[in-house]
Amino acid sequence: MTFLDAGEWQERIFSGEWIKGTGESYDSTEPATGKTLGRVGAATPADLVRAVERATQAQRAWAARPYIERAQVLRRAARLFEEHQAEIAEWIVQEAGTLRPFADFQTSNGAAEECYEAAALAAAPYGEVLRSVEDRLSFARRRPVGVVGVIAPFNAPMVLAMRAVAPALALGNAVVLKPDPRTAICGGVTIARVFEEAGLPAGVLHMLPGGADVGAALVDDPRVPVIAFTGSTRAGKAIATAAAQRLKRVHLELGGNSALIVLDDADLEKAVSAGAFGSFHHAGQVCMASSRHLVHASVAGEYAELLAQHADAAPVGDPAGGQVALGPMIDERQLQAAHSIVTDSVASGARLAAGGTYEGLFYRPTVLADVPLEARAYAEEIFGPVAPVVPFQDLDEAVRLADDTEYGLSLGIMTRDVAKGLALADRIPTGLVHINDQTVNDEATIPFGGVGESGNGSRHGGTVANLEAFTEQQWVTVRGEIPDYPF
Repeated sequence: MTFLDAGEWQERIFSGEWIKGTGESYDSTEPATGKTLGRVGAATPADLVRAVERATQAQRAWAARPYIERAQVLRRAARLFEEHQAEIAEWIVQEAGTLRPFADFQTSNGAAEECYEAAALAAAPYGEVLRSVEDRLSFARRRPVGVVGVIAPFNAPMVLAMRAVAPALALGNAVVLKPDPRTAICGGVTIARVFEEAGLPAGVLHMLPGGADVGAALVDDPRVPVIAFTGSTRAGKAIATAAAQRLKRVHLELGGNSALIVLDDADLEKAVSAGAFGSFHHAGQVCMASSRHLVHASVAGEYAELLAQHADAAPVGDPAGGQVALGPMIDERQLQAAHSIVTDSVASGARLAAGGTYEGLFYRPTVLADVPLEARAYAEEIFGPVAPVVPFQDLDEAVRLADDTEYGLSLGIMTRDVAKGLALADRIPTGLVHINDQTVNDEATIPFGGVGESGNGSRHGGTVANLEAFTEQQWVTVRGEIPDYPF
């Protein structure tokens, strides 16, 4: 009997009984093969209303529990993610089209570590004593916001949900999680199953797979004061606009068009290898992907040639069936969106150095050389396995190119002169900077987020950012006796 596939539990997964969804059920499909993995019960806006009502009631008792009890639940959840890593990772591989190493990362380094860090967060200092001109004790303390709405994407469904779910729960909140319908099992059911087994009280966590209408209902519900959203900039703006009408707080981690700057003194072989990973990892379906390779003109030609060799040599196929470097894209719409950027960019004058073809949902890793600045591959987020190479003449031009985007999520700089790299980074606004590394990096202990159209700053990760994200400050004063007033 396995953790997720036990007969009774499997029926509950696919019938929708557990979430009591009233919408039509749908097939969970493996993108690599088109095989149906099972049936998922879809939620409706009416289900969302009922879930929020129950979460609001359950949250009060959960917040009133001693912090150590909340920490114990988070630690048990972490151990469950570790104990059942192989099974959970297999679901991520099948449903999200992820390579096994990335699925393992999401389970052990991602979900488990988020739970361990959140367990420590439950015990963190949550207030401070303040000075007062009056004869009284004055202090500020952190209180849970109540119910947190989490809307998670398909590309890293486990870790991008858990980095909000775990700290929100640890701080005494209830959570309503809406995973992407395409990854509702690995990014939703699995999480609910773990926390049920870990002893989280019923009603504190709700998992509601559904479409945009369910997400809109979550944002609109006045009983949900905080929304944590990871996804596209377009959707994030719509959420921010709707949330503003309710004066509710939103934590947005959105798109990116991140630059990887390669200076003329960089170790070219290593820079190319890192750049290939930054662009092709998870078929490029990563918000932090190395979307623009800005390379010094003296080495740009050689860099593009080597990068094309890496792309041509990369095996593409079913991640569940063998050793491959890239799996499938999530669906036909996402593949065609990336392919249109490639074809339009070639029409604009970019040179196709590698790739640009696909079979089924498997898109070949693609290198575009000599990309003109008017090409879509330079200006837009691609969200596919595409590496545009753009030459620059000097550091001033590198800064202008890197900053020539509305996004500001991640930045990589390759150079043997670390001081030069740090000085260059100071000139480019971005949420994350990696000297001598590619742009795709994430850890449970760090504040994560971008600027500009990549989001509204570092909203997750680390004690300070998580306290800011999922609590409210409350001022409290205490006097020994009631003072005299002139009325």
